[in-house]
Amino acid sequence: MKETGPIAVFDSGYGGLTVLNKIRQHLPQYDYIYLGDNARTPYGTRSFEVVYEYTLEAVKKLFDMGAHLVILACNTASAKALRNIQQKDLPSIDPDKRVLGVIRPSVEVVDKLSNSKHVGVLGTVGTIQSKSYSMEINKLFPEIKVSQEACPMWVPLVENNEFKNNGADYFVKQSIDGILDQDTNIDTIILGCTHYPLLIDKIRKYLPTGVNIIEQGDIVGESLKDYLRRHPEMEQNCSKNGSVSFYTTEQVSKFKQTAGIFFEGQLNVEHMVL
Repeated sequence: MKETGPIAVFDSGYGGLTVLNKIRQHLPQYDYIYLGDNARTPYGTRSFEVVYEYTLEAVKKLFDMGAHLVILACNTASAKALRNIQQKDLPSIDPDKRVLGVIRPSVEVVDKLSNSKHVGVLGTVGTIQSKSYSMEINKLFPEIKVSQEACPMWVPLVENNEFKNNGADYFVKQSIDGILDQDTNIDTIILGCTHYPLLIDKIRKYLPTGVNIIEQGDIVGESLKDYLRRHPEMEQNCSKNGSVSFYTTEQVSKFKQTAGIFFEGQLNVEHMVL
């Protein structure tokens, strides 16, 4: 019997905390560690090679800390690094360990939700340029038409705690108008960035009534629950004390200050060097 360990959640910054919140709502009994590579964020503007290198460093570190399962709660890391890590690195690191992303679970639900088969993706510049969502959707559901819009101002609005203010409306409306100008038949929108749920009220305000909005947190939580049910050998390796601990590559005080925007509850944070 292997030693059990926490489920690890990795993000380049803070947005993954919205995913961790939802995962813990679905699966409160497990132990979790969250690692934010805040010193090197944002990943969205970096090359595939750099994102892969940084993500692999984080994954190895989390495995060293006892995790058997790592969730990349970062759309850019899921887009630019996940496949390489799964195919090239895991077999030599430890074939029994797993790394999962947030793109595939988000894509799997679009066919059920979209009646018009016209879907929009809102994301960071890096995620949109990677075309990961459109490629994944086209692979699973070739009949679906995908439009994409990069929202470069949305993450800074959230991280600077400006997302509730009137100034944010201009940038939210601009991006929503941009994607609807591409295709007026869109009936389902994927929020392809873990920061975006904090802007949900403003997003709803500028979208036509009846457009479905896919937020990743709940979907990833449900998907993980299903994954552990289907893989009892992995489920047995996950420790269950209901604990959560946080690590950041930035200053602890800075992390605590900004993380409070995203995470409900007590934050015990330690600094980590990658």
